[in-house]
Amino acid sequence: MTTALATAAPHARWRAQFQQGQHILRQRFERDVDTAWLLRQQCKLVDDILRALWQEAVMPAHICLIAVGGYGRGELFPHSDVDLLLLLEHPDPSATAQIERLIGAFWDIGLTVGHSVRTLEQCVEEAAKDVTVRTSLLEARSLAGSRTLFNRFTSTLALAMEGRAFLRDKLVEQAQRHMRFHDTAYNLEPNIKESPGGLRDLHNVLWIARALDIAASWHGLMRTGLLTAGEARQIRRHELFLQTLRVHLHYLANRREDRLLFDFQDAIALRFDFTDNKHRRASEQLMQRYYRSARIISLMNEILLQELREQAFPQHGAIHDLNAHFHARGGLLEVKSPALLQRKPAAILEAFLTLQRHPEVTDMSVGLVRNLLRVIKLVNADFRNEPRHKRLFMDILRQPAGITSTLRRMHRYGILGRYLPAFGRITGQMQHDLFHVYTVDEHTLNVLRNLRRFTLPEHAHEFPLCSRLIDGFPRKEVLYIAILFHDIAKGRGGDHSSVGALDARRFCKAHGLAREDTTLVGWLVENHLYMSGTSQKSDLSDPAVIETFARRMGNERQLTALYLLTVADIRGTSPTVWNAWKNKLLENLFIAAQRLLRGDSESADIRLSERQRQASNILSQYAILEPSYRALWEKFGEAYFLRHDSQEIAWHTRLLLTHLNSTKPIVRARLCPDGAGIQALIYTPDREGLFARICGFFGRIGYTIAEAKVHTTLHGYALDSFLVLDESDKTVRYRDLLSYIEFELTQRLESAQTTEEPSHGRISRQLKHFPITPVVSVTPAENGNNHVLSIVAGDRPGLLARIAHTFLRLGVSLHTAKINTLGNRAEDTFLISAQSGEQLPATVIEELQAELLEQL
Repeated sequence: MTTALATAAPHARWRAQFQQGQHILRQRFERDVDTAWLLRQQCKLVDDILRALWQEAVMPAHICLIAVGGYGRGELFPHSDVDLLLLLEHPDPSATAQIERLIGAFWDIGLTVGHSVRTLEQCVEEAAKDVTVRTSLLEARSLAGSRTLFNRFTSTLALAMEGRAFLRDKLVEQAQRHMRFHDTAYNLEPNIKESPGGLRDLHNVLWIARALDIAASWHGLMRTGLLTAGEARQIRRHELFLQTLRVHLHYLANRREDRLLFDFQDAIALRFDFTDNKHRRASEQLMQRYYRSARIISLMNEILLQELREQAFPQHGAIHDLNAHFHARGGLLEVKSPALLQRKPAAILEAFLTLQRHPEVTDMSVGLVRNLLRVIKLVNADFRNEPRHKRLFMDILRQPAGITSTLRRMHRYGILGRYLPAFGRITGQMQHDLFHVYTVDEHTLNVLRNLRRFTLPEHAHEFPLCSRLIDGFPRKEVLYIAILFHDIAKGRGGDHSSVGALDARRFCKAHGLAREDTTLVGWLVENHLYMSGTSQKSDLSDPAVIETFARRMGNERQLTALYLLTVADIRGTSPTVWNAWKNKLLENLFIAAQRLLRGDSESADIRLSERQRQASNILSQYAILEPSYRALWEKFGEAYFLRHDSQEIAWHTRLLLTHLNSTKPIVRARLCPDGAGIQALIYTPDREGLFARICGFFGRIGYTIAEAKVHTTLHGYALDSFLVLDESDKTVRYRDLLSYIEFELTQRLESAQTTEEPSHGRISRQLKHFPITPVVSVTPAENGNNHVLSIVAGDRPGLLARIAHTFLRLGVSLHTAKINTLGNRAEDTFLISAQSGEQLPATVIEELQAELLEQL
């Protein structure tokens, strides 16, 4: 040690020694990437310093310093907490100050310490109350102090440890932990410690095995016969990979960070020698490797926990014969002959079908699962071409129950990806479109789950229309096949919908589907994005839009199938993408197209009269009679009644009845009757920059404009309707919010000040790492002098306000706006024209596109 270090203050000396030791360990790791060595040396470094500080503090002889948790296990990551227990033989208030000084010293030298001070009796009491405390103490390791007290501690805890109760508690705890991550390992930014398939799943197995006094390591489990040598090597390989990822994360973040965030994926991919290629980025290759490891860890967690359950609660139940090949014992499916799957590969699919047909059998036995894993390579081209196997797979899809759980199980064991090789290629494939938060395979199975929920009576209240439609849909398996193939071609280049449709048609023909069903499946895959795009980007009040959409549907069965698939698909992208507004748009589009396909077309005059009649009926319930609003409706103009539904018309009429020629802005807000957000009405003498002011206001208060209907009355008033959504999780009293919107927006519109420049909000982390190249297109509308402006760009605060300011500068008049935000991706559509309603000159269109691209 240098003279400078020796003469420094004690804490500074130990801090310098700790930092120097950390630096040496990091250099060695970055050179050799020996994770097991690093974790041991991290522990040794901290052990040596803690023991030295203990000696310097001259602690009382009846106190013991114990390492617990991961530190007790002997695995210390660079920035993990150092978990300590100061064990007292008896309560000793006189030692309190000394203990506090010691803990303070630990913090002063740079250790992040988690500590508790307890007597032996208190440890037993706390462990009995909390399984987390029991778990932490399970791997206790003596560092300094009374060895006799530590030995009493370990023997007392061993006697108090009730292994079977510990197993039950840890299984519940694991299930709850998995639910926090939506019970999937396939999030795009997984927590490599806590997520399903993470390190904690491996720890859980060893904790339970230790509590049951079976083994304390993978090698120990192998000696007991619960783990084969190959499985032990496989577990250790994947565990080491995740540990290495976690070390890199800590070093890159320079803090404790267990989430594999976008911020670090590229850098870590380089450290694993992944490089970008024509089809995949380096980070995508890294993440696909991670997901494969997570799948194996989840599988071994499932197998070993079932083994441990059987050790703790031996099953002696009767054997129930199910068919020629399988029986059930203790609620678990078993194969009668271990050699059956090798001898008759059809039994591989029969196993899943048998489990599906017998809901009283809850799971597969460990022996059967291991057998399936051993014969997985038998599911090859010859297996796929066997007619009997094709019939079995279709039988699985045609069962009345258990389809989602069966396909998930087949996916978990690797069978689904072997039977559908294209599905195997999308396993663990990331989606950098900023609104899917799951990998392609996980998203696909989520969509299937969503569709299956429509078939269950207990969920009929969630989506009544979907439940009613699917109930009468013949041969539902065509929907399940379309779901399996709708994203199966992602990552192969080109239009994934068209490529996937070819795969789907080949599958259908090979599996003997009728021509009609084969055509429907291919059509669904090819068009699976069309309905969501139409509903969210087009003006659904325009009859031409509905007619074009209905022609594309062709018939009612195709319309119904696409509607069901679209709802399930959008809901499967992310927990936040679906909302009541999108539900309403899709439902309205479905009903309008269904009417046309049934021959119930009606002229614009009939639609206008019907909406006015319905609005009049609503107004009559408020004792408002037609003569009192006749003058108001005359000023609204026909276009207004075609673009607003009867509920909106009645609401606007009630509010504006006495304000026909108001010189002041009228702003009113209410909660949408269907729960789709907040409706805001703005009625004011029309003027330049009005739309930009309104967009700026909502942008500043953090609300997203989902839809805008901009209308100018026959007497020169702006009658604008906005649907705004709160995309945040903040709680708010809506009565106060509505009053705030009405008052503040009125003040903003009355102000004589020039329109404020929109704020340039910060882009999200995801958008920063996976930027979207903006696309701006202007095309002629299907009728009239209007143009359709389509924008695809990364979303950020103030985006719509900047677009509105561009319209203002270039003299562009807005008629309708559909603002479609998918996570961090904005896909917005505007119906625009020149200020006086004529077509925009080509020069203005060019300037508009150029300026918007620069803004975005």
